Amino acid sequence: MNHLGEIISLLVAVSWTATALFADEASHRLGAMTVNVIRLVISAVILALVLWCTVGSPYPVYADGATWHWLGLSALVGYIFGDFCLFNSYVIIGARFGQLFMTLAPPAAAVTGMLLLGETMSWKAVLAMVVTLSGIAISILSRTDGKHVRLNLPLKGILLGIGAGVGQGVGLVLSKIGLQHYEAALPADTPALMGEMLPVASTMIRSVVGGIGFLAIMALMKDLPKLKAAFQNREGMKYALLTTLFGPVIGVSLSLMAVRSANAGIASTLMALTPVLIIIPYVFIYKRKVSGKEILGACLSMTGVAFFFLLN
Repeated sequence: MNHLGEIISLLVAVSWTATALFADEASHRLGAMTVNVIRLVISAVILALVLWCTVGSPYPVYADGATWHWLGLSALVGYIFGDFCLFNSYVIIGARFGQLFMTLAPPAAAVTGMLLLGETMSWKAVLAMVVTLSGIAISILSRTDGKHVRLNLPLKGILLGIGAGVGQGVGLVLSKIGLQHYEAALPADTPALMGEMLPVASTMIRSVVGGIGFLAIMALMKDLPKLKAAFQNREGMKYALLTTLFGPVIGVSLSLMAVRSANAGIASTLMALTPVLIIIPYVFIYKRKVSGKEILGACLSMTGVAFFFLLN
């Protein structure tokens, strides 16, 4: 089927849009920390079942100390810091603006790759960063009297959004390093299927570390009773389960299929359409007013993301 990869990529963007909306609802009902614990624990169990059914082991075999170190570090930065910021930003500024700040992930990844992996950053990448930042600025800034500029959003929400985007980008590079160590740790006679399932095994490691990390933080903050109370909140649990289903399960699985069936740059760009797609349910389902300036900002940020993947 022609353009199968591109179609799957669009489905990924739709899945992640649904994830953002469900996570918004769950975070308001259960709290960001609680939702992250539930999401990561359930996703770790599902990924373990996938590994068991495909390679015969429910845990990531052959993963050495270096693999756990880098993937664990990526979980600390991407999940515990990044997702904590993201889910809390949903509570303060909503999923629409929270997802807008996620367009900061490619610039953050580019800078981190330059610092940790020695990757070069071309003028095209710099242009992409400028376009992305311009789109965000258009969405969150306005003039008060023609001279002074003010923020349209609470500063705390903006800082959380920035933390979410940067955490996602840095965590991605750390995951890449961890995956490289994982590949190097595989014995020469490893079955080909195990090599293909490395992204799933790596994601499981990140989920396990992230889940344990969030649980430890909740224990230190003496918030574990909130986790117990969450299971009595049927509406909140429904949205938490939907967040898990459309995010780590459907979204990640489809994204792996997409990059195999389509050009990686095109697939990545289509999968990053969430900040634009999320405007549709906000207008037609939630009946929220969205200004033309905010739509322009989202589209401009999306253009910046496209430049990262297609111009480099």
